[in-house]
Amino acid sequence: MGHRGRRGYRRGGGGPRLGRLPDVREGRRAAVSDVFASVLGQPRAVAQLRAAAASPVHAYLFVGPPGTGKRAAARGFAALLLCPRGGCGECEDCRRALAGSHADVVLIERTGASISVEDARRVVRLASLSPVEGARRILVLADFHLVEEAAPALLKTIEEPPATTVFVVLADHLPPDLVTIASRCVRVDFGPIPASILAQALREEGIEAADADHAAAASGGRLDRARLLASDPGFSDRERAWSSVLERLDGTGATIATLVDELLAATDAVTEPIQRRQAAETEQLAARAKLTGERDARAERDLETRHRREQRRARIDELRFGLSVLAAGCRDRLARAAGDASRRAAAAARAWADAAQVVQEAVEALERNPNEALMLQALLVRLSAAEGAGSTALAGAGAGAPRR
Repeated sequence: MGHRGRRGYRRGGGGPRLGRLPDVREGRRAAVSDVFASVLGQPRAVAQLRAAAASPVHAYLFVGPPGTGKRAAARGFAALLLCPRGGCGECEDCRRALAGSHADVVLIERTGASISVEDARRVVRLASLSPVEGARRILVLADFHLVEEAAPALLKTIEEPPATTVFVVLADHLPPDLVTIASRCVRVDFGPIPASILAQALREEGIEAADADHAAAASGGRLDRARLLASDPGFSDRERAWSSVLERLDGTGATIATLVDELLAATDAVTEPIQRRQAAETEQLAARAKLTGERDARAERDLETRHRREQRRARIDELRFGLSVLAAGCRDRLARAAGDASRRAAAAARAWADAAQVVQEAVEALERNPNEALMLQALLVRLSAAEGAGSTALAGAGAGAPRR
């Protein structure tokens, strides 16, 4: 992208401690009185939540890709439920709910790669507690699409929580394990944020217009990803690297090995600024312990867990972005082949349709924490076969085409 001009733009440094909703702005600045000011591009979800707050039920399921405002919406919804004036956005309850510091709004995050049975027991225990300040207690369960074997332990609690407890369950998608629990919740869907809205938000945060447009277009409709790309000087180089993969495949294992090494090195580079920020956070925690003379083992453990999760999420996001570039390349080749009515072109179209499906399978596998090198090797082997089949078919089609 080149040099990014920014007028006072500053990326957030530290994250929240576990147990509180993070106060990360997920949208452009707006009037404080709008409790959903941080939720961009989700008018239907916001309207649904405003209506639901008038007569709330025991559980809500927010479903949509990461970075689309689910957590910001959870904060806004909590403010609506806790505010004595129905979400004025100005009282102490609203301000603390939106800032993630209200005692009756609790964020529960997994401690490992998936939500464990131990995590589920913690949810059950927290659900049984009475509100600290008001009439309700809002429990926000993050990454619920990773519930796996812990789902049965949570079903009864989410289905029949105490009258003072409201669950807000956040999931990137709805796997089969969640269907039963989902049926006990009111579902609220969040879609990718339109690129035009993302670009406008970035411009208002000080990003140059061209860089804002580029980052928004490549973000997959995610504000967090758009912000990261807009401030990443290596983004354009990585995009070109992924775009060149299909052209460079030549059917040899040596080329595949070289490509895998290059793509993993580029992915490693994405986490370097995150690691620097995390090192500063670790030093700050150690400095506080030295100052007070007391070591907070739980805070250290929570920070380490969050750091691992942040790094893993950054890698998944980058690999997902790269795979989306590969998928676009497959679709382009499919479109070119589909425009030719010859039998050989039809064979090429089938090869590229299969290749696009292979890339999609790799995207879906990312959440299962695969070995990245092996995953990319297997993917490129299959894409290399598709490239060979597609190119051969199209070459044959061209050779056999009648001259005009």
